[in-house]
Amino acid sequence: MTRAELIDCGNSVRLERGVVCAMPDGVRLVSDHYYPAGMGPHPTLLMRQPYGRDIASTVVFAHPVWFARHGYNVVIQDVRGRGDSEGEFYPFRHERSDGAATVEWLRMRPECDGRIGMYGFSYQGATQFLAAAAQPEGLIAIAPGMATCDLYHGWFYHNGALRLASSLGWGLQILKADARRLKLREASDRLEQAWADLRNQFSVLPFRAHPALQSEGLPSYVLDWFDHDQPGEYWEELDVSACIEKIDVPALHISGWFDLFAKGTIESFRALCEKAGSAEAREQQYLIAGPWAHIPWGDQIGEVNFGSTALLDMDAILLRWFNHWLKGSGEFAGEPRIRHFSLFENRWREAAKWPDGAETAFYLRSLGRANSRKGDGALSATPPTSDEPCDVFVYDPEVPVPAPGGSGALSGCFNQAGVEMGNNVLVYTTEPLRSAIGVFGSPQVRLYCSASAATTDFTAKLVRVRPDERADFVCIGIARSDFLFRDGFTPDAVHRWEFELEPTSCRFDSGDCIRLEIASSAFPLYDRNPGSDVASCRATSWDWKRSTQLVYHDAARPSALYLPVRSDEA
Repeated sequence: MTRAELIDCGNSVRLERGVVCAMPDGVRLVSDHYYPAGMGPHPTLLMRQPYGRDIASTVVFAHPVWFARHGYNVVIQDVRGRGDSEGEFYPFRHERSDGAATVEWLRMRPECDGRIGMYGFSYQGATQFLAAAAQPEGLIAIAPGMATCDLYHGWFYHNGALRLASSLGWGLQILKADARRLKLREASDRLEQAWADLRNQFSVLPFRAHPALQSEGLPSYVLDWFDHDQPGEYWEELDVSACIEKIDVPALHISGWFDLFAKGTIESFRALCEKAGSAEAREQQYLIAGPWAHIPWGDQIGEVNFGSTALLDMDAILLRWFNHWLKGSGEFAGEPRIRHFSLFENRWREAAKWPDGAETAFYLRSLGRANSRKGDGALSATPPTSDEPCDVFVYDPEVPVPAPGGSGALSGCFNQAGVEMGNNVLVYTTEPLRSAIGVFGSPQVRLYCSASAATTDFTAKLVRVRPDERADFVCIGIARSDFLFRDGFTPDAVHRWEFELEPTSCRFDSGDCIRLEIASSAFPLYDRNPGSDVASCRATSWDWKRSTQLVYHDAARPSALYLPVRSDEA
């Protein structure tokens, strides 16, 4: 394309559409290039994504024109097999080599000064980790938002339980484009019909046999996610979990406390602080964790408005980040390593490192009937000293406990008071607090439990109870017996379940109560455990087995919630 054919985007920003880059194997990838005013050369910002390069993460970030106005070449590329790019799309599989080849190509273009940064969120964040692990010359800094270095633990599964709503929902979404690309009209129609009624798709059984996933000619990747329900080689070939030390560039990690991948984002930040490939890279990992869901990044998240301070200008922060690393401005110097939004306090706080260490125990107590918020469950700073009776509930996969965001597993802060009326939920609550308690980190539980089924799950949900009895969802965790007890799980035997909840930062005010909910499902956020030896993805109602769940909290088995309490409440 000649200079005369460049499209005027205003402010002397010019757009060149459909620029082709050949990969080493001959596959041609297509990108749009935005050029800033002035002769240049200029540093380049690269985003690689599978949704159509005109979208360019504009659901959360400014349009590429805005970044070009600030002196950057901005390149938005369709990944292999998407948009106008050639090849076959298999999520994550080619992003390491294709990303590295693209960076090397951009570095040699005349408009580029040899310095390249990558940005974008979700899949576009994962492409950054993968490209960085290939160590292409010219890649100086990245800014991955709501993404992870470890796809198994941080994206698709949580302690062995499939993140069903997000995995199936995203799978249906991206397969639609594959069906259109492959001209599979019947498959496309099935996928469109399922997408239009997404909430009801999570109940299709078995979900691996979902009709919209079975059309001849469709790629197999969604079925592959379901089949690989344990960590291992399949996942390590798609991500950087086994070679994280290869990443040796500064990174600005962006997370949201109600994001699907909050745990994955935080763990990636922590892993790179410890294991990145150079001392400088380890020292130049930064984290911003807001009150946000995956989309949007704002003040209204679920049913709660977190105030105007939640409206952080991430575009301006990204600009400062890349000005610092790509233009040598130094303007990010002095920024806190961690900036985190304290929920319900509605203010930003700073930390030099992720908390690791002191935790405050709240022990589960009851007289044996902690079922529902009508029961007698309590959280106490005092451990049990006698043989308190255990609590009992029945897990029935036919009637699972709803996810915090209801039947659609919506992300955000939702009132849990309705869910807490069920006897299949154990509810433990402190007395109203005499003074505020700040929490920052990953809450944990240690539960002594038995189950009558051959396999089972336990969930733990942290809730803030206001004086008016509203029960605000904070975070949740889950563990599956097949994952937690690799050496064997014995029905009706007491096992010690230890697992983390999703990370958070929040404050319980004076007069609030801290509440812990224990159940065995949060559907469809997670797939329901069938309770039998049939894999969850292949189970139908014929395979479901009810399980009697016992939670012990006596002197010998003190089940507890452990909160990473801040010491900065002054």
